[in-house]
Order: sequence, then C-alpha cells, then structure tokens
Amino acid sequence: MYNPKSLKAEEFINHEEILDTIQFAEAHKSDRKLIQEILLKGRELKGLSYREAAVLLSCDLPEENEAIEELAREIKHRFYGNRIVLFAPLYLSNYCINGCVYCPYHYKNKQIARKKLTQEEIAREVTALQDMGHKRLALETGEDPYNNPIEYVLESIDTIYGLKHKNGAIRRVNVNIAATTVENYTKLHDAGIGTYILFQETYNKENYEAMHPSGPKKDYAYHTEAMDRAMEGGIDDVGIGVLFGLNTYKYDFIGLLMHAEHLEAAQGVGPHTISVPRIQPADDVDPADFENVIDDDLFAKIVAVIRIAVPYTGMIISTRESQQSRERVLKLGVSQISGGSRTTVGGYADGPAENSAQFDLADTRSLDEIVGWLLELGHIPSFCTACYREGRTGDRFMSLVKSGQIANCCQPNALMTLKEYLEDYASPEVQEAGEEMIAKELETIPNPRVKVVAMRHLNDLHNGQRDFRF
Repeated sequence: MYNPKSLKAEEFINHEEILDTIQFAEAHKSDRKLIQEILLKGRELKGLSYREAAVLLSCDLPEENEAIEELAREIKHRFYGNRIVLFAPLYLSNYCINGCVYCPYHYKNKQIARKKLTQEEIAREVTALQDMGHKRLALETGEDPYNNPIEYVLESIDTIYGLKHKNGAIRRVNVNIAATTVENYTKLHDAGIGTYILFQETYNKENYEAMHPSGPKKDYAYHTEAMDRAMEGGIDDVGIGVLFGLNTYKYDFIGLLMHAEHLEAAQGVGPHTISVPRIQPADDVDPADFENVIDDDLFAKIVAVIRIAVPYTGMIISTRESQQSRERVLKLGVSQISGGSRTTVGGYADGPAENSAQFDLADTRSLDEIVGWLLELGHIPSFCTACYREGRTGDRFMSLVKSGQIANCCQPNALMTLKEYLEDYASPEVQEAGEEMIAKELETIPNPRVKVVAMRHLNDLHNGQRDFRF
C-alpha cells in the first residue's frame, strides 16, 4: 500500500501506484481541460503531486507543451533569478566492490586504472581547484570499506576545509558516497558537510536489482531508505536523483517525485537538490546497450516539469551534458552546474588519466570559459556558500525560499562571490563582462539597505578583502 509517511522503501515508492499513475497520465495526455487546470495550480508556486506532474510529462498537445516550458521559465526566474551556482566534483578513489552494470568502477572491470588519493594528493587536487576559482566541491568515491572507509572520507573532508591557498578556500563540501548507517551520517554531519547526495539510479526494484547484481548496493531497500537515515543523523540538506536511461523514464520520473513527497511528509523537508543525469559513454559502458536512453527534447521536458512540480528545490546537471544541452535547460529549471570538471582520480593536479574516468565529459571547457559563457547568456555565475555557513539549511532554508525572502541574500551574495572570482581568477575578457554584469544587477537589488552594504563590500573586495556574505 502506498504511504508517503512510511519509512519502508516499498511503501513510499510503491510499484503498483507508479504503474497506475503511468496509466492515468497516458489516458489524460490529451485532456486539455485537466492539463490547463494543472498548469493553473502550478502557477500558485506550491508545487504539484507526482500524478499531476506525470500528466504534464505525458501531454501531447503542442500549445500546452509550450505553456509547460513557459511556466517552468517563470518559476525558475521567480525563485532563482538568473543565478547559476558553480561546483566541481572531486574523485577521491575509484576502488569499488559493487557490480553496477552502468558504471566502469564495478569490481569486474580489470581494465580501469585503480587509484586512491593520499591526503597529500588531495591537497594538490584542492590547490588546483582553488587556483581555478572553485569554492564548492562534491566528493565522489566508490564503495569499498577497506580502501574507502568512512574514516578516510572524514579525514579527506578535514584536509579540504583546512587548506587555504592564496585567496582560495573551499567553503562547502558536499558528499556523494554510498548509502551508510545513521552513525556514519552523524559523523559526516559533525564534519561539516553541506549536502549529502545519493542517486537512486532507478526506482524500479526489479530493474534496480538487475542493474546491481552484486555488492552492498544490490540491497534496494537499504539504498532507497538512505536519505531517512541521513536526516536521522542530522543532515538536513539531501540531494536525490536518478540516472535516466537505466529504466523507463516515466517510471523513474514518478519515483523521483514520490521520493521528494516522502521526504516532505516523513521528515518535514523535501530534497535540497534533484540531479538529472543521463547515462553517458565510459570505459566498458556503451549507452547503446541501454534501451531506455532519452533524447534532448525529452530531457528538456523532464527538467521543465520537475521545476513546476518542486519549485523550491535546486536542480543540478553536470558536465555529462553538452554545452548545447546545458544551455537549453538552464532557463527551464537548472540552478547548479559543474564547470572545469574531471571525473578521474587525481585529474585536476595531474591532468586526465587514461582509462580511469567514471564517465566521459560532454562539456570539456575550463571554468573560466564556463563563467564567460554564463555571462554571455545573461546569467550570474555564483560561487555562493552563504546559506550553509549561516545555518540556513533544511526547513530554515525552505521557509525562506517559499516566502521569497531568500532573494535578499542570494542576489548580493552571488554578485560578491562573482566579484571574488573576477579579482582573483578571471581572464581579462571575462573580468570585463563580469564587471558589467555586477553593475547592471546591483540595480535590481530590491532592498536599499542591502544594496548599500553590497556596494561597500564589492569595493572592499576590489581592495583585497575577501569572504563577505549576507
């Protein structure tokens, strides 16, 4: 029986309810009256149920599909303006004991070069990332209790936060590691992580077990219930996602929104972020082997409908996606992107290692090129980490977002962190474009007092001071 408040995976992600929802959405894909009613509800900016969202995703009416994209753009601008937060993944180790068929880290792959960073090597990686201008990292590691125990992850976090290089500093460390215990989540919380991220990969239990034939990750329930344990351990910012292409997109789309509804119902706050990766080529992984791969048009529609369904939740796409694909979805709902990424262990300090990446990059541009591109598109590249550092997390963050008050922090913080980047790292061309953006966007800060303080801090940043935030 479907129960969003249940802590049992097969009750808050209910197979029969998902199948029924797919059937309902298919039956109403041309129901103009119902679709327009759902769009009207979406305009209230309070989100949609997974069933309502499924109807929009199935919609086959051209005018209504245009209205879906337009509403997604409006909601994105309402809650996130033209700000895009930048981050980079940092791969600590590709040792793994799981048998995931879509990931080259699986233990049967004898061709991939295995590597685990020492703390000295991590310091070199972080120095390289700081020299690029990054302030926010997402730690990645395979699941291997011998090579990658929780103690190794905790020591690595301590190394990262403790390293200051020139004007560089990593101010937020998000963590994407395998499902673990409440005790270990408490340790991660105490270490000062930002968001705990874990992709479900697919919500279909049968498909999930087929994709994970061996290793600890094969336990569907333990994996699916991980976010509840993370919140029990004190982590109130969690990030969920699926890997589109492993299973039918409608099933996983509904499961993803069910999971978001479950966290809201059972824990009092939904996911901080939702990621929407698509399966990409990698060593011994060919997307052609997966029959559920989605194209760019469908990918864009998924992003748009998720934005309408969960208007307060951040959305992330990585360098798995091409420049063209990323450009299309930025205005439809995406609020965070990676830039200048390496998916190899040790790839920032030493350069990309042959045959050791988790997946191939589709967008290989440098961080400075990404920043310049965002400026050309009219976006504010943001390196802000203020909410996490000011304790605006979990329900405190969501209440500010829902009330609209968060804009009084986000706009000036984005401009100040952009100013830091321009002063310390930008090429002359990007610096010029960024200064023009800051001058223009200062005028849009609605609170006169905040505007005056932001202007003072921008001048202080030009004069060598660093790290101001609202």
